[in-house]
Amino acid sequence: MNSMPDAALIRKLGRGSVRLHALDGDSRTTMITISKEDYLKAIAEAEVEGQSVIPATLAHWLSVTRPAVTFALKRLKKDGLVSIKKEGHICLTSQGREIAERTIVRHHLIERMLSEMFGMAWYEIHDEAERLEHAVSPAFEKKLVEKLGHKDTCPHGNGLALSSPAERRKRGMRLLSEAEAGVRYVVNSVYERDRKLLEFFEKEGLRPGVRIGVEARNYDGTVSLSVDKNQIRLGTSAAERIWVSKL
Repeated sequence: MNSMPDAALIRKLGRGSVRLHALDGDSRTTMITISKEDYLKAIAEAEVEGQSVIPATLAHWLSVTRPAVTFALKRLKKDGLVSIKKEGHICLTSQGREIAERTIVRHHLIERMLSEMFGMAWYEIHDEAERLEHAVSPAFEKKLVEKLGHKDTCPHGNGLALSSPAERRKRGMRLLSEAEAGVRYVVNSVYERDRKLLEFFEKEGLRPGVRIGVEARNYDGTVSLSVDKNQIRLGTSAAERIWVSKL
C-alpha cells in the first residue's frame, strides 16, 4: 500500500480541518477540507452501488440540503476534482478519485483499528470511522498498516477496492433477496451505512462469515432462514442489504 505524498499535511482546526494534497503528477497543491473528502467519497461509493450520481443523490447520501450540494459541487469543479455532465450527472476526475480512494483506505484502517485493537463491536465502528478518517496523517496510516497488516476486507466484509454489484456477481456473490430456497450460503458482506440495520443484523446473528440456510422464499416477499439453530424471517429491504455466496 503506497503512502500519501509527504506534502499531504493535516492542520487540525476542528470540523473545518484541511488536508493539503500534492496530487501525483501535479505540482499544484489543493486544499481539501473534511467536507470535500466526504463528497468525493460519497460520489465514489454511490457509483459502485449503481446509483446515478446527481445532486439529489448526494443530498440524500450526506443528509445535507440541495443548496449545500450545489455550493460544494461548484468548489469541487473549480478545484478540478469533479466534472458535471449533461442532466447533472456527477463524475470524479482522476484527481478526485485519488482523494476518494485515499479516504476510503483510511476509513478501512480506522474500522479495523477500532475492531481489532480496541474491541469495538463490528456494528458500531462505521460511524466512528466516518469521523476519525479525516484525522489520519500519512505517518499514522503507515503505522496502522504495519500494526494491522494488509487485509482486503473491513469488519463488515466490504472490500478495500470498491466493487459494483456486477463485479460482485462475477465473483459468485448474490444478494440474499435473490438466494435459492434449499441452499446453504455464507454471508460475505453487509451494508454498513445504516447503524440500526447493523444492530438488527447483530441481534439476528447475521454477520460476515456466518453460514445460513435459505429455508423458503415466501409469498409476502420475506425469506425464511436458519441462522445457527434459530429460524428467522427477513424482509426484502433487509435481504437486499446482504451479499452471500453458496457454500
